[in-house]
Amino acid sequence: MTGLDGQTVVVIGGSAGIGLETARLARNSGAEVVLTGRDKDRLDRAAADVDATSIAAFDANDPDRLDAFLTGLPGPIDHILVTAGRPYYGRLADMDINAAARHLGDHVALPLRLARAAVGRVRPGGTLLFMGGTGGRRPAPGLAVTGAMTAALPALVANLALEIAPIRVNLIAAGFVDTPLSAELLGDALDQRREQLRTTLPIGRVVGPADVAALAVHLMVNTALTGATYDIDGGQQFVK
Repeated sequence: MTGLDGQTVVVIGGSAGIGLETARLARNSGAEVVLTGRDKDRLDRAAADVDATSIAAFDANDPDRLDAFLTGLPGPIDHILVTAGRPYYGRLADMDINAAARHLGDHVALPLRLARAAVGRVRPGGTLLFMGGTGGRRPAPGLAVTGAMTAALPALVANLALEIAPIRVNLIAAGFVDTPLSAELLGDALDQRREQLRTTLPIGRVVGPADVAALAVHLMVNTALTGATYDIDGGQQFVK
């Protein structure tokens, strides 16, 4: 485990938060990085920040654009991290069932598409790395869709790891991470949530993007790891 020298890391959803922080750490570990996201302006800023090799602006859930991007990559790559997407919260009585169904479909279809496309494009021993969560493990009103995905992703990843071996497939299951997306979702309640976590989490602080990035790069470098789910939540599951 000597770093990522000479390797190429693609971050799908790399313009901010966990994706951007992982791209920064991968670059500092010797990798060339390729960033994708939906917002071209944010991608331009992120690319300048981490000295990215290239960028591509598209919606990862658009199969044609995703396939065109992967086909257009110059040569084999080593690792793909997917942080694109966001959780779906909503009580059943208020839920847009069609939107919920699209969310579930997209979050299953994207790993399947990437896994199939990875064969022949990702070097043997390289990684497909997906982001999931831990919050949906504890049932609560409004978490039906998120809970379903929390349960489904570990099984999906384990099966894909067998199907596309020796390419490795792993899942990071995060609790609350202090990112721009968290700020957007919580709004005025963000500071209250931060303080609650500081006083209740066993680690005594809030998990940040750099914490998740360190785990992501370790999963890329350690070639013994595949088919597993790795929790990173500061002990959030163990407290109310």
